Amino acid sequence: MSGSQLWDDVDDYFISNLSPDDEALEAALRESEAAGLPGIAVTAAQGKFLQLLAQVQGARHILEIGTLGGYSTIWLGRALPEDGRLISLEHNAKHADVATRNLARAGLDKVAEVRIGPALESLPQLADENPAPFDLVFIDADKANNAHYVEWALRLTRAGSLIIVDNVVRGGRVADAGSSEPDVLGTRAAIELIATHPRLSGTAIQTVGSKGHDGFALARVLA
Repeated sequence: MSGSQLWDDVDDYFISNLSPDDEALEAALRESEAAGLPGIAVTAAQGKFLQLLAQVQGARHILEIGTLGGYSTIWLGRALPEDGRLISLEHNAKHADVATRNLARAGLDKVAEVRIGPALESLPQLADENPAPFDLVFIDADKANNAHYVEWALRLTRAGSLIIVDNVVRGGRVADAGSSEPDVLGTRAAIELIATHPRLSGTAIQTVGSKGHDGFALARVLA
């Protein structure tokens, strides 16, 4: 058995027992595929992990940078209390439309909002609204701008907030100090920012599974 097949089998076992999709989640994936969205959403196991992190945080306000079809947004939104708030930023209007429908089907349209536009334009607009600090920020957008997204997350959070950056391993390419690829450069810049910023304490974890060799970074806001 190949390594990738074994990873798939283990993922299938864990997901079937610990984080099975329900109709709303399955519909979100079906609708995303039917609309031609890329198949790069988090897995069910990763979605459940995000939900558990939000619950452990006691999150009432969540910011997501990169919505796609709203699959991860549903997992995160379900961690919120009834008066919670989730804002998700999506560059692509088509993706945002699919996500909005998926969130409504999941009964989350009262707590989750998708905003359309480049995140580096939406984030200053959001900051101008002076929102309540976000308890959790999930960054899963264009990787070249990861460091900029971490910087904005710092501006919009508080001491004790959690920042999660997805897809930081890049199939191992993140370790290549000589890479000129924008996704690697952006990810390395984010990791180095987390490592050196006095307001952050973080780590990064490699993962394997049905999405291949990847991982995520976690950073806690200290002050």
